[in-house]
Amino acid sequence: MSQSSHVIGVLLAQVGTPSEPTAKEVRPFLRRFLSDRRVIDYPPLLWQPLLRGVILAVRPKRSARLYARIWGEEGSPLLAISRRQQAGLQQRLGDRYKVELGFAYSEPDIAQAMSRLEAAGADRILVLPMYPQYSSTTTAAIYDAACFAALGKARRSGPSAKRFVPELRLAGTFFDHPGYIRAMQVHLTSLLQGLSQPPDRFLLSFHGIPQRYADGGDPYPEQCRETARLLAEAMGWTPEQWDLAYQSRFGPETWLGPSTAEQLQRLADSGAKRPLLFAPGFVADCLETLYELGVEAKEDFTARSGGASDGDGFTVAPCLNDQPDWLEALAGIVRDQTKGWADA
Repeated sequence: MSQSSHVIGVLLAQVGTPSEPTAKEVRPFLRRFLSDRRVIDYPPLLWQPLLRGVILAVRPKRSARLYARIWGEEGSPLLAISRRQQAGLQQRLGDRYKVELGFAYSEPDIAQAMSRLEAAGADRILVLPMYPQYSSTTTAAIYDAACFAALGKARRSGPSAKRFVPELRLAGTFFDHPGYIRAMQVHLTSLLQGLSQPPDRFLLSFHGIPQRYADGGDPYPEQCRETARLLAEAMGWTPEQWDLAYQSRFGPETWLGPSTAEQLQRLADSGAKRPLLFAPGFVADCLETLYELGVEAKEDFTARSGGASDGDGFTVAPCLNDQPDWLEALAGIVRDQTKGWADA
């Protein structure tokens, strides 16, 4: 087979999701996730006893209850949506490409996805983290998992199980990609047209990270701010109409701020009744968007503002999910990132 006839592999990568909304299934997912020093960088001798002795004894039960609130007929929303993204991207890219889905901390895991790509004849593989803004806690963690999987190694010092290593490209972030911004604009514009009343404020909520990580060189907050600026510009929002916030704080450290809860409190205090929340840092709905924003934040805001809990009083925009404009943009990103390969 000539090199030009080889398939180009595309690994769509996410952090992951438990397979069932039960403590039994949530516990191994959290153990893998919270043991990655890209995510929690405390020394293992200090962190692991706390993780295994306290956190994993308590947190899985609570998390399982939250997952149960968002679980659908297809199971995990993140997995179901990611599968649709995989299928939609494959359709748009055609037979020259092979698209696989891999999760860093759960099934289908990245090592399995890498094996399937190689079995399909892909000796050139694009690793595409499905996170628009770079963070060491997501993007870099996926890079680690993909590189070790390609090398056939479980860890840096472990033995190698493979003789042939495929050529890899690590896709860069797309926080300012015109297609991504345009897809969000089209998505939000369509949503707004279906509301009986326009929102009186817009809040863009991004997942948080410890402030210490940003101080150490993680470019995440700068990229979040640029995404927010470009989206607000595309939507025609004035500076008075929108705000930026960070959600999902964990532990006692100082995290990026202001928090989503703090911003919602300010909106309630200012008399806002119809805010619209959107999470541009997620391209697939998950626990953080469906529960944290769609349930928890909504209930908190309506209690503080005295507004109604139904109707158009508080709106959470879905993520881009498998919107056609987004999948077209994603296909364009893949083609850009594989230039030279596809033309070979």
